[in-house]
Amino acid sequence: MLQRMFLGLRTVIYPAPDLPASKAWFTKIIGRDPYFDEPFYVGYEVGGYELGLNPNADVADGAVTYWGVPDADVAFAALLAAGAVQHSAVTEVGEGIRVGEVREAGGSVLGIIENPHFKAGASPPPVGDGPGR
Repeated sequence: MLQRMFLGLRTVIYPAPDLPASKAWFTKIIGRDPYFDEPFYVGYEVGGYELGLNPNADVADGAVTYWGVPDADVAFAALLAAGAVQHSAVTEVGEGIRVGEVREAGGSVLGIIENPHFKAGASPPPVGDGPGR
């Protein structure tokens, strides 16, 4: 059942062909340094979720949102069976975290992530009454 497959939003990864510029900008607006900072990926923890910068991602694909799933292989197969097209196969990216991407019917890239370390709300929520709170 597809609607029960997604556990919730987990990660958004932005293409960052100029990684130093993107890192400087996001560090400024987030107000702290990334927790993970390598030439191939920069990661920030924001409100318990991941904001990532990938210098090798295709800008034409835009930002990719990853949905948490309990089993990446099962979710990936279900998405393909529902008519999605493989964009990148399920792969382990370290520490037991597994990701995959499909192109959904409208053409956008949708990511799935199986992350045994995820804990919602790991950092304090933002202050204020703005939208999304």
